[in-house]
Amino acid sequence: MTRPIRATISLAAMQANLARVRALAPRSRVWAVVKANAYGHGIERARAAFADADGLALLEFDAALALRESGWRRPVLMLEGAFDAGDVGLAAAHRLALAVHCREQIDLIAAAESGAALDVHLKLNSGMNRLGFALSDAAPVHARLVALPQVRSVTLMTHFANADAAGGAEPALAAFDAATASLAGERSVANSAAVIAVPDSRRDWVRPGIMLYGATPFADRSAAALGLRAAMRLQSQVIAVQSLRPGDTVGYGASFVARAPMRIGIVACGYADGYPRHAPSGTPVAVDGVRTGTCGRVSMDMLAVDLTALPQSGIGSAVELWGERIPVDEVAQSAGTIGYELLCALAPPHSVQTNCVRALAITNRPLPPAPAARARSGRGSARTAARGTRCRRRWPNRGARPGPRAAVRPASPAAC
Repeated sequence: MTRPIRATISLAAMQANLARVRALAPRSRVWAVVKANAYGHGIERARAAFADADGLALLEFDAALALRESGWRRPVLMLEGAFDAGDVGLAAAHRLALAVHCREQIDLIAAAESGAALDVHLKLNSGMNRLGFALSDAAPVHARLVALPQVRSVTLMTHFANADAAGGAEPALAAFDAATASLAGERSVANSAAVIAVPDSRRDWVRPGIMLYGATPFADRSAAALGLRAAMRLQSQVIAVQSLRPGDTVGYGASFVARAPMRIGIVACGYADGYPRHAPSGTPVAVDGVRTGTCGRVSMDMLAVDLTALPQSGIGSAVELWGERIPVDEVAQSAGTIGYELLCALAPPHSVQTNCVRALAITNRPLPPAPAARARSGRGSARTAARGTRCRRRWPNRGARPGPRAAVRPASPAAC
């Protein structure tokens, strides 16, 4: 028998979350963000689940090529742009849109063949101070890009630093609009938090990420309250039971001390599996569908849970570390981190099970020509085709397919 830990990915949940984005931003096209192996969910699963997205956005160039090879015909946006001249050539050959956030990237494009016909996303820095041109440089940089024979279209984009805080995105959005009011091109500004909470940011394109996987971008609003469904369920089993007397300790460092007689279960899951080592005692977990908490430090491949109030539970009992009953964001909050990190950190050698395998049969259809952009007073939004970036983030083994890092066991479609 194999070790019982497994991750179950629900394509139906991912599809439902994409539908939630559509409901919130019905007039926008959607870049489904699938970077970091689709936030740990698997790039091929994401391609199937997001077959109705208008485009896929990511960082890893090998993954973008794999998407093309697997049949994805719609736009692909590389969010960090080209890292070298070879990237520009590949972007042209495989119809990958390139983000442009520095002058060196413009120089790479200018040195490419004149027939490259690249769609670029001009990244402007509205306060994040990671990537992007200063807003004051928007007009001259835009003019240079438009003049290049290698460039077919220019979309204007930015990324909010504080969209998850009430009113946090408004100053950045106002500054972006002021700096680009006279510039032609479509707009792409909304991340997950902005899609949900900043209606005015739902422009020509939106770029949801974490919400597509059923986790919340907010510290004070749950995914369920936002109408999102968890796409990943991390499960294992109790593999041993211990009875403790008052004063007995649990785990390395004896950080947990029993105050009364109690039963604990040892679960086949630890930090080598992606569970946070720094999760404190009391971090929520579900055993046989009942909430309880962890006890003591998380080990490399085991952790302990309190079974005192669960006399019916024992060896073989089902354990949910996060998923349907225990939101990943709740585990993350207990551990002092965010759900993004836990999902992306899911590590081999899990068995990864895919629910709703019927979705894998979805074929991707080319997009129809985009309608002319509606003129937006004060925003300078004129028609320009939208696509964007290219980037050379490499998978650990160059040439390897960037799919799931563990064996895939299809589940019954009845689970959809």
